[in-house]
Amino acid sequence: MATLKYDDNGRIIFTEEMRKEYTILVPQMAPFHFEYLVDAFNSEGYKAELLRTTDYDLIHEGMKYAHNDVCIPAMLVIGQFIDAVKKKGIDKHKVALIITQTGGGCRASNYIALLRKALKKAHLEFVPVISLNANGFEKNPGFKLSPRFLHKLHDAILFGDLMMDLVHQCRPYEKEAGAVNQLKAELDERLRHYFNHKQLFSWRKSKKEMRHIINAFKALEYDKTPKPKVGIVGEIYVKFSPLGNNHLEETLEKEGVQVVVPPLYDFFLYSFDSRAHDIKRYGGPRKERLVLNALVWYVEVRREKVRKMMRNAGFETPIRYKALKKLIDGVIDVGTHTGEGWLLTAEMIDLIKHDAPNIVCTQPFGCLPNHIAGKGMFKKIKSLYPSSNIVAIDYDTSASEINQVNRINLMVSNAFRNFKEGSSS
Repeated sequence: MATLKYDDNGRIIFTEEMRKEYTILVPQMAPFHFEYLVDAFNSEGYKAELLRTTDYDLIHEGMKYAHNDVCIPAMLVIGQFIDAVKKKGIDKHKVALIITQTGGGCRASNYIALLRKALKKAHLEFVPVISLNANGFEKNPGFKLSPRFLHKLHDAILFGDLMMDLVHQCRPYEKEAGAVNQLKAELDERLRHYFNHKQLFSWRKSKKEMRHIINAFKALEYDKTPKPKVGIVGEIYVKFSPLGNNHLEETLEKEGVQVVVPPLYDFFLYSFDSRAHDIKRYGGPRKERLVLNALVWYVEVRREKVRKMMRNAGFETPIRYKALKKLIDGVIDVGTHTGEGWLLTAEMIDLIKHDAPNIVCTQPFGCLPNHIAGKGMFKKIKSLYPSSNIVAIDYDTSASEINQVNRINLMVSNAFRNFKEGSSS
């Protein structure tokens, strides 16, 4: 067993020795992306394992060790972690946890402190917690983001966005039931090997893999009878996580609609851009702003290559980040960037403009930025786009699943009615 080492604040440091011996548990936040992120971890010599538990009862495990007024994402992540450490059959003294830390004005920045407090309460205070962040918080000798590792994480998000987009565009129209899910499983296995490369950059290789993925989806047989499109927006965790949103995507597809979920990478670009915006408006290191702007430019260059391949194959593509940002001119200020901020409003407008006026806005309890930039903008958006059909769904310990489903079904029935009226006119 590795000897525990602590920093000056009493935090357990993840050491080089731990890197060799410990299994790093990763919470499931975005199913289309985190599979590849974990593959990237393992390709760099870590022993990472993705937690796949999706039972909403995990929230009760989180409630035992976290304050009941904390937001649902925090409770679910804490509950998933503690449940896993207790039940997975892994040596509790050879397991570490990893969680993202944004450094922004959201409670997501404090999840890591809440998690450590919960571990102590559960008598698991010897379990190290690693902060995954881009701000240099809490350095650990056994966990380092090398340039190659960062580029693999970048590729993982690109692949995740591509796979999510293709699955959502194809699955509702597949002629053979289960064909899309089977293809995704085969491509996931192929990508697992892709991340084992030792190159710093792998532009040609990643482009080749993306072209293969796009062509594989194009080759399936489809019934092209149009269906209403329903977009999903909201707080980053409940927007993507089946655990956080009670399997919302599955629920919607069973109702016979095409689901549209904005790319995860837009949130990262929004985070980089927001920091650059603050430096420009309020002052700060000019060099950092230039680096952030260059990073946004580089990612967009890579994404445009993917979009071009998708368009050439006949698939719809998400719009460029600059165009997305421009949508909120005169609607909400770009300085509104706590939590999901202006991005959430922009995503709703983008969906409406691209034939998905039916929108589910997922809201965890107590997420003030989400309520302001999400539900708080409904009136303004509906005045600009009267055809929009938006519903806010609250995800809370006290929220009734029946009430959630009823509200979703009402929105979907309106979507079908509007779709039929639009088709007949």
